[in-house]
This record gives sequence, structure tokens and C-alpha cells, in this order.
Amino acid sequence: MFFVDTIEIEGLGNRHYLAGGARAAVAVDPPRDIDRVIAAAARRGVRITHVVETHIHNDYVTGGLELARVTGAAYLVPAAAHVSFTRVPVSDGDVIELDRELAVRALATPGHTPHHTAYVLEEGGTPVAAFTGGSLLIGTVGRPDLVEPRLTEHLARAQHASAHRLAAELPDDTSVLPTHGFGSFCSSGQAEGDASTIGREKTMNAALAQDVDSFVADLLAGLEDVPAYYAHMGPANSAGPDPVDLTAPRRADAEEIAGRLAAGEWVVDLRNRVAFAQGHVAGSFNFEADGKIATYLAWMIPWGKPVTLLAETPQQLADAQRELVRVGIDRPAAAATGAPSDWLRPGDAAASFRRAAFGDLAARLSRPEDLPVVLDVRRDSERAGGYIEGSVHIPVHTLHRRIDEVPAGEVWVHCAGGMRAGIAASLLDAAGRDVVAVDDGFDQAAEAGLALRTVSS
Repeated sequence: MFFVDTIEIEGLGNRHYLAGGARAAVAVDPPRDIDRVIAAAARRGVRITHVVETHIHNDYVTGGLELARVTGAAYLVPAAAHVSFTRVPVSDGDVIELDRELAVRALATPGHTPHHTAYVLEEGGTPVAAFTGGSLLIGTVGRPDLVEPRLTEHLARAQHASAHRLAAELPDDTSVLPTHGFGSFCSSGQAEGDASTIGREKTMNAALAQDVDSFVADLLAGLEDVPAYYAHMGPANSAGPDPVDLTAPRRADAEEIAGRLAAGEWVVDLRNRVAFAQGHVAGSFNFEADGKIATYLAWMIPWGKPVTLLAETPQQLADAQRELVRVGIDRPAAAATGAPSDWLRPGDAAASFRRAAFGDLAARLSRPEDLPVVLDVRRDSERAGGYIEGSVHIPVHTLHRRIDEVPAGEVWVHCAGGMRAGIAASLLDAAGRDVVAVDDGFDQAAEAGLALRTVSS
């Protein structure tokens, strides 16, 4: 009998796996905080004998090298991947004996990267699961544009061929277990469902339903901006990441927080957006610990700039620190816990801004003599589906560089649900703008009577 345990990293939208038998296990594309993988193996009572990478990752720092070192496991990396550390090179067709009647077979599946390799778990020679990394995802595929722009179309065609190879060589009941597709920007689309098989993918995955030219045209047309921090993930993974340090950061008092703000450093408040709007340290930015903090903070902060974290509790701080090491933000410069009253110098007042719903915005726009700026911070694809007439569009991940493009006047900022509007409002507030955060679902905009347009209208 075999098992497959899923280790889900919701913030980054990835899944990592531990699979094995009675005595031994393989870790697939492990996260940087390897304690979660080690704990999963301990619960199963198995030894991690192999660690495998499907590819050199662009969206997170791997824990593979450190996990192999700590456990003594063999570290398997595709042979064509250029790395600076010792590993076991894996080529198409290689078979790794794992446990009694249990083996892993390497299957070359280029497309997400040129060297991408899937791993097929076989029991008694029969495929039972395919760890597809960034190749065949649930209802979609990994994006082909993260390596080199000149290779994008070539890799998109390779994705189509790799998907067809998996479909042709594996039984319909083989489980499809991708790393990406659950919110990761490494995916070309959101996963369609929570679980899948080769047979299911044959009925609903565009890579298996379209001819190659149609598939490539649609895939390339749907690609959006690549998170800026991706430029640093591949090199870190190729060089061999350092072990993580999750010890508590040095604590900062109110004077130090003020000094870091004055020096132009980033001070990030991890509290929820409601609490932040009600009161915060002037100049600080709001990236909710319960949101996609790793993705958006790493995307927006100038790489290498010191960051100080403000949290309600030590646990909130520890959780955020764990999220951030996964994307290479290793050590906060400082941190503090508590509330704004603990972070402000005597005599300093907390800053605040208003929150509203789309109904409030409709009422505000009914006064044509004094119209505010409506700022849409969603992605291009979201705006294409409908936007508020007259609104200004600056995606949130570019706003910190484009604050000066926001027209003068009162700014009402919205996204699709409220989280990104909260980030944007904090940036605008820190820049001294009069801002209102629309904390509402965009599906309520039409209900509120706001005039919507589409890109083509």
C-alpha cells in the first residue's frame, strides 16, 4: 500500500507532497520551511529517502537542498537544470526504487521550464499518481513565459506536447498532483476543482482539447504580469538556498519605528484592513497576515529594502515571518507586537482613513459637482470583464511606483474583494492622499447602480 500526503501552502497557491510506503518516502517540490515535511514523515513513521524537484522554481525558494541534507536523502534534480550544488541528475525514464513494490519514474515534460520533469508514482509497475509540478495542472497548465521571453512560444508548444505525452502514457485513473495551480502566478489559470485524474483532464483541459496552434494562441493571449520577485527565485534555487532562520526578529520600540520610516524603509502592519483603517502608524503599509502577504509584499517591495513588521500577536508575527522566508525575505530588520498605541511615540497621533461599500460610492458619485477619483487596482484580466465608467486603472502591484499618476482629489480605491484595495489605500494614505477604501465585492457594483463598461464597449 502507498500513501500521498499533501502539504498545502495557501498563501502562495502551491501544493507539496510526501509519498511513500511502509518504510520510505519521497518529498516532491518541498517548501523552504522543511519542518512541515519532516513532521508529515514523522506522523507516517517513514524515512525520507529521496527529495525530488520537478523544476527550478520561479515562485518560491525551495527547501529541497536543506531537506536532503538534514535527512540524508538523495536529492534528485532534472539533469538539464543548471545548479551550483551537488545533486543526483535525473533524466527521462529514470526509475527510482522507493519501497517494496513502489517506485518513481521520471518523465520529461518541458514547457513550464525547458528541463521540467514529472514523476510518476508506480505500485507494482502500475502508475497510480503523477506529480506534474508546473506541467499538466488541474484544468490548465503552468505558464511558459518565466524563463526567457524568446523561449515563450517554444515552451508553450512544449507544454502542449508534454500534456499529450502524460495523457497518452498514463492510465485514466492516474491521479494528477500538480505543484502549481491553486493561486500561484506560475499557473496560466486557476485550478478547476480540488482533485483530478488523467481521464478527467482529457475532458476539460484546454491543452488536451485544442490543437497546438489554438492552444498556444489562447495561452499566450492570457498571460499577465509576472511578479517582480520571481526574478530572484530562480537564481536562489539554482545557487542552493540557505537554511531558514525563523527565530524572532529584534524588537523595535516607537522611536526606532519612527526612525526607520524617516529613513525610507518599509514598515508593514500585518493587522486586518479594518483595524488598520481605524488607526495605524502614519507612513506604514498594510499587508494583511491573513491575505497573500508573501506574494504581494515580495512583488511590491524594492528587493533588499529593510522591512519592519508590526503585528497584533507574536503568533501573527511568526506566521508572517514563515510566509516571507518562502519567497526569500529572510530576516525582518525589526518587529513589534501590540497595537498602534504601542508603536507611536508620545504625542504622535494615529493615522486613519475611511472604508465604504459600492453603495456608498454610488451615492458619492451622485454629486457631479465634486466627483472623486475612482481607482481600480485589479489586474488587466479582471478589468476586461467590466469596470466602473470613468475609473482610473493602476494594478496594485504597480501602484507604489505610479502614485504620481493618480489624479488629484479624493480617491476611492477598489479591487475585487477588498484586500488589495486595503493595500492600495495604505500606500495612498502614506503618500498623504485623501483616500477611501471600498471594502466590498465587485459583484455589488452593478447592484449599487454604478455604470459599468467593458474594455470593448
